[in-house]
Amino acid sequence: MLRWCLCALLLASGPLHAAPDYVTQELGNPRLSGQGTFTWFGLTIYSAELWVGPQGYSATAPLVLDLRYARSLSGRKIAEASVDQMEKTGAGSEAQRAAWLQKMKAIFPDVQEGSRLSGVFLPGQGMRFYRDGKELAMVADPAFAQAFVGIWLDPATSAPKLRAALLRDAAPRP
Repeated sequence: MLRWCLCALLLASGPLHAAPDYVTQELGNPRLSGQGTFTWFGLTIYSAELWVGPQGYSATAPLVLDLRYARSLSGRKIAEASVDQMEKTGAGSEAQRAAWLQKMKAIFPDVQEGSRLSGVFLPGQGMRFYRDGKELAMVADPAFAQAFVGIWLDPATSAPKLRAALLRDAAPRP
């Protein structure tokens, strides 16, 4: 009887961590690859989740990087921090990064505690951005898309522990 009750409870509760609707729309059959927290001088800035499809993480597979902010930040500051991190990973030329900064300043909104910004990496096409599940913009620039996801996933990232946490279960599934 106890076993039946536990099974019924598990089935009724649904998945432990279901993908948001826009993630399912973008990836088809997504799975959470990993999650972690980004801190700066001991302050939590955001929690991050990496969603991949059945093919897992690769340069040729779409993915969704979802950030849930723990504090208020201006969109301008987010854009500036992003381009600084792109430079640290060696992405793009100075001119490219200047153009990317302008694009991100135009796209990224101010966030408050609990706000969610998501980037969808579309190989060979670019990045699509969402705020709290609503589409913000599409940047049709594959080099920008590589540089942007590289902030978290490039081996030269300034947050190697977060990278490892995000890629924890990123291998393709049979």
